[in-house]
Amino acid sequence: MAALVAGPVMADVQQADFDSIQLYTLKNSSGMEVSVTNFGAIITSIKVPDRDGKFDDVALGYDSVDKYINAVDKPYFGAVVGRYGNRIAEGTFKLDGQTYTLAKNNPPNHLHGGIIGFDKVVWNAETKSTDRGDAVVLRYTAKDMEEGYPGKLDVTVTYTLTNDNEIIIDYHATTTKATPVNLTQHTYFNLKGEGRGTILDHELLINAKRFTPVDETLIPTGELAPVSGTPFDFTEAKAIGRDIGQEHQQLKFGLGYDHNFVLDREGKGMALAARVHEPISGRVLEVTTTEPGVQFYCGNFLDGRLTGKSGQPYVHRGGFCLETQHFPDSPNQPEFPSTILRPGKAYETTTKWKFTVKE
Repeated sequence: MAALVAGPVMADVQQADFDSIQLYTLKNSSGMEVSVTNFGAIITSIKVPDRDGKFDDVALGYDSVDKYINAVDKPYFGAVVGRYGNRIAEGTFKLDGQTYTLAKNNPPNHLHGGIIGFDKVVWNAETKSTDRGDAVVLRYTAKDMEEGYPGKLDVTVTYTLTNDNEIIIDYHATTTKATPVNLTQHTYFNLKGEGRGTILDHELLINAKRFTPVDETLIPTGELAPVSGTPFDFTEAKAIGRDIGQEHQQLKFGLGYDHNFVLDREGKGMALAARVHEPISGRVLEVTTTEPGVQFYCGNFLDGRLTGKSGQPYVHRGGFCLETQHFPDSPNQPEFPSTILRPGKAYETTTKWKFTVKE
């Protein structure tokens, strides 16, 4: 019989930690700017040009850290989520003969690392110059059993802004005990500019012929289902809103798109995950990654109650996320690519966001 491990401990966040919250802004040779805070490793702003050279902020978020901390709804704007991004069924998993229990903060499941995940702690941060461009390096150490996860986990996330209008996100982690790790970046994009209506007219391509269908609680069934003939077929670019209103059980479960796509890739290394084009501005976002999957989420829970930096409400489907990742609930689904990190091994993944314009 599997041993039952005692309940989780919380992150040790002290008031003094919040006194050390800083905002860091990177700027490249073409004028693109990226702002990052060490609270939650949050990307607060991404300013990129449209086809006419006009800069807009295309990342949803706030203009003060108080709003991130005190918002009525906390949709993870711009944050690094972990120790396990996405859902773990019923807040429990077994590993090496032991059963671990996690917070059911998305009842009946565990979501994005728990009550105080990596998005709600203060990271240590520093800036540095590299051959690729200027960078912000953020570090956080999660204690053994923090939020119920085994092992002390040392995490480093590096955001690098290149002169080619790319944001490169490098993740690195090591652990003292075997533990699941699945870090991702939860920026919401609107390529027209944050607060400027819905993203339903954005044209999206996802490099995936299969996705992972979910049950009514958004836990994968284990099937890798073909997208062909379904509203989930983004193998050729189409408007996000084109098929979102179809009568389809998966769209009902997700209240729209909120699903993991199985990326088409050959071997390891960087592969295309998605490409998004916004026709009015001409802006294009291309996402490449070393990860096997990407969660496409289209702001189904935004409802106008949250007001962003521009003073405009974030309306229903006013932003989309492309969360590069391993698959949801992988600790409970051994047929999925493993998310277990063991002592002596390093967790290393990279995702790149490249911004261009289409005339």
